[in-house]
Amino acid sequence: MTDRLPHEKGFHVSWDQLHRDARALAWRLQDHGPADTGWRAVVAITRGGMTPAMIVARELDIRIVDTISVKSYNHQTQTEPRVIKSPDMEVIGDGAGVLIIDDLVDTGRTLDVVRKHMPKAHVATVYAKPMGRPMVDTFVTEVSQDTWIFFPWDMALQYVEPYRGRD
Repeated sequence: MTDRLPHEKGFHVSWDQLHRDARALAWRLQDHGPADTGWRAVVAITRGGMTPAMIVARELDIRIVDTISVKSYNHQTQTEPRVIKSPDMEVIGDGAGVLIIDDLVDTGRTLDVVRKHMPKAHVATVYAKPMGRPMVDTFVTEVSQDTWIFFPWDMALQYVEPYRGRD
């Protein structure tokens, strides 16, 4: 066991990588929808799920896109998840034929709350950690539980000094 801070075992995801991985998620999902109607809606878990949900909706030609807002992090500290905005439940119903999309499943606590709102939905994330994997139906990449994923919306480009010298 190490005493590393979350950023010391980081997995940095660029916008290009996120786009490629979200498209890969769409490819995996295309044959999992209801046979007669296909996927009828996407619900993004805000905020991290919004970008991959938009890409998945575009790739699979899904026109109904909504959000569910669950607050479960305060910076890098996980807190008790709570729903602060629900999707239009008249449209979404119990979740049959609906894709729930998020960027990452960590412990699965957020998805546990979301699944209670839409128990028949198909849950998909771009990235998954082992503790949360059982909560996800489809994902693209698994990382270790102690890896902190840095998403492109959390980073800014800045100068980094070379290892040797100044130029």
